Amino acid sequence: MHGRVGTGSRTMADLIGLATARHGGKPALMHKVGGEWVEVSYEQLEGMVRELALGLVDLGIEPGDRVSILSHTRPEWTYACFATFAAGATVVSVYQTNSAEECHYVLHHSGARAVFVEDAEQLAKVRAVEADLPELEFVIVIDPADADERTISLAALRGRGRGRGRAQAELEERVVGVTPEAGCLMLYTSGTTGPPKACELTHGNYRAITSALETQELVREDDCVYLFLPLAHALALIVQFLVLDVGATLAYWEKDPQKIVANLIELKPTFFPSVPRIFEKIHTLATAAGDAQELEQATRVGMAVRQAQHRGEEVPADLQAAFERAEQALYANVRNLFGGRLRQAVTGAAPIAPSILEFFYACGVPVMEGYGMTETASVASVNTLDAFRLGSVGPPLPGVQVRIAEDDEILIKGPNIFKGYYRDATATRETLVDGWLHTGDLGRLDEDGFLFITGRAKDIIITAGGKNITPANLEHALQGNRWISQAVVIGDGRPYLVALITLDPEEAPAFAGEHNLKLDELHQSEAMRAEIQAAIDEANSHYAPVEQIKRFEILREDFSQPTGELTPTLKVKRGIVQQKYADTIDAIYASPSDHTATQPPR
Repeated sequence: MHGRVGTGSRTMADLIGLATARHGGKPALMHKVGGEWVEVSYEQLEGMVRELALGLVDLGIEPGDRVSILSHTRPEWTYACFATFAAGATVVSVYQTNSAEECHYVLHHSGARAVFVEDAEQLAKVRAVEADLPELEFVIVIDPADADERTISLAALRGRGRGRGRAQAELEERVVGVTPEAGCLMLYTSGTTGPPKACELTHGNYRAITSALETQELVREDDCVYLFLPLAHALALIVQFLVLDVGATLAYWEKDPQKIVANLIELKPTFFPSVPRIFEKIHTLATAAGDAQELEQATRVGMAVRQAQHRGEEVPADLQAAFERAEQALYANVRNLFGGRLRQAVTGAAPIAPSILEFFYACGVPVMEGYGMTETASVASVNTLDAFRLGSVGPPLPGVQVRIAEDDEILIKGPNIFKGYYRDATATRETLVDGWLHTGDLGRLDEDGFLFITGRAKDIIITAGGKNITPANLEHALQGNRWISQAVVIGDGRPYLVALITLDPEEAPAFAGEHNLKLDELHQSEAMRAEIQAAIDEANSHYAPVEQIKRFEILREDFSQPTGELTPTLKVKRGIVQQKYADTIDAIYASPSDHTATQPPR
């Protein structure tokens, strides 16, 4: 790539206009309409953003106002987002999976004056709580059939924009008036510990991190990027900004988790951002029928050959022959699950087992792990195809400083660090100290500056014997098992570790069929207990006795957001799980030895 990579915009408000000047008729977006993939050019995107922005101006939205978006990831999310920026307002994102009460919290706390809602389902949530939202004046409905006399349809808002007099000059004034210090996004942390906090992120924060990512050539101008992650989430937002800034194409999912792999196969994307759960599921899909030893051997061969190629070394003939056999038997099939053209994928938001990363890398699907928080404008470090260490989260991005405190906490400083928590000066003071963000995560930097996450300060278990244990490593080892959905390790103030296990609802029917069992009795069956026992024994084998899981219980239901155990980004709310299953946990510790994973210490 020659010359400047991105648009060089000052803010996110002038980005679309500059991108359109460079890329005009090129496809900016793709989405499914009636079973066909439809393209939206940069020119069409700019037209839509302009009309909606002027529509918001016509409603009386002023610079600095807050406008919320409550919708699945779809083109209209992007239109509403950039229209809000162009009007000089701040976007407040709401997860489409939130309950009416959770929507109320965000809309009320942020003081949003307008909200874009996707459809009747999302509108119903706003209707249920609007009586207690005195500042909310406008409800704009994306799906035309679901608008009513008390709402404004997206088409009507565009019409208002088209009908304004000195529209172009007025909009230019608004866009130019947006400074790097102005509020860009207000993102609510998913609240694993207490009510969500509102992170205030500026245009400067996002411009800085978008530019830093562009130096790493993560996304290229000719890329097709498939996005299923919620645009309410920090990772999806930075992907959106990056794609449109470099002139690539953003393809939106079909709003159905079951269609993600089908979409990948159809679209053949070249870049795929995701969370570990999807890679875990595709790994299960790719390996379920294979022989474990053969898969391990193929992974070792693939890793060795690709690393030698990366270093520019010659591959020995016998190794090359083994590689070619595995290419036909395994690697090509795995690449085809991602469409066959994937240059790289990135994963973030939660840890992923290094064994899964090694498997995909061996198959020619490099999944690069990165790290960041909402407070770091999504990302602070990332592995790249040129510089990576599997198991690390990469080196810090240019301009971002990372320091490890005496207690191993990761501290971050840079132009991407958020302004603070809205209406929470105390939390801001505790988190931002002398410009350094105290992340609450524990880590280490290796001699080459690669960051490794070793745990979460709040998630450390201190057993009754005073041993400090990070449960995440054990949990991720177990979640790599085909049958396990979630694993929560417990042991704070207890004599030893135990685990709560949930079964993967998509995989469980296969096990039930093989063993002639009813689905609702699977969690109590000896066959499944033996399977989980074997997974725990394998995970335990890598740890000292004091760090091993001694007993476990399989729960009847998987965790979910509606039942309260998961955040919108699918992180486990440990406190809620421990509260909800307190009796079960007590029973595990009290139970006789038939519930033992490995005999508890005497």
